[in-house]
Amino acid sequence: MSRRGGAGPCGGGRCACAVRGVRPAMAASVFCCFSWCRDGGAGHIPLKEMPAVHLDTQRMGTDVVIVKNGRRICGTGGCLANAPLHQNKSYFEFKIQSTGIWGIGVATQKANLNQIPLGRDVHSLVIRNDGALYYNNEEKNRLPANSLPQEGDVVGITYDHVELNVYLNGKNMHCPASGIRGTVYPVVYVDDSAILDCQFSEFYHTPPPGFEKILFEQQIF
Repeated sequence: MSRRGGAGPCGGGRCACAVRGVRPAMAASVFCCFSWCRDGGAGHIPLKEMPAVHLDTQRMGTDVVIVKNGRRICGTGGCLANAPLHQNKSYFEFKIQSTGIWGIGVATQKANLNQIPLGRDVHSLVIRNDGALYYNNEEKNRLPANSLPQEGDVVGITYDHVELNVYLNGKNMHCPASGIRGTVYPVVYVDDSAILDCQFSEFYHTPPPGFEKILFEQQIF
């Protein structure tokens, strides 16, 4: 690796990684290339990359399996996404890869992700695989019997801090549900061989007017 503008492997002075006892060559290739060195040395401040929204392995049930870089859920139990819904109008999708028992919606961090189905208390509001929308153990709405999600279908969710609405393959099902309060996250649960893939960007269907992908708080302001 060539050195630019200084004695350290990063250029412009001694690499901070070397202070911790890492060999200079390794420090330059492993650590510094992910910081200011990749932008040409001292004096250049890289743009901070925003984190991606995905299913959070730190907030999931004990028997849940998350694969595909946080995009697919299987096993048994629930999982929250890693980003709360701070913005006014959020949209996200889940594709049903394999049918079974499942639910999609929003939940607070107090939701018990080992106890399914969700929607049985004030900490979650979900649509279940049978088309019923549940909050606090009360059925708030229900999809038409001829419009239940099947394998291969894409279920879209909009949330505006008042209502949650469901879209099936891009079509508004006109089944609003409300009631949940506080800071909520996208939530999904599975059981009985269900497999679902989340889509928090590059959607299968265009979000409804005014709704957009989930933004981290620093992106909003």
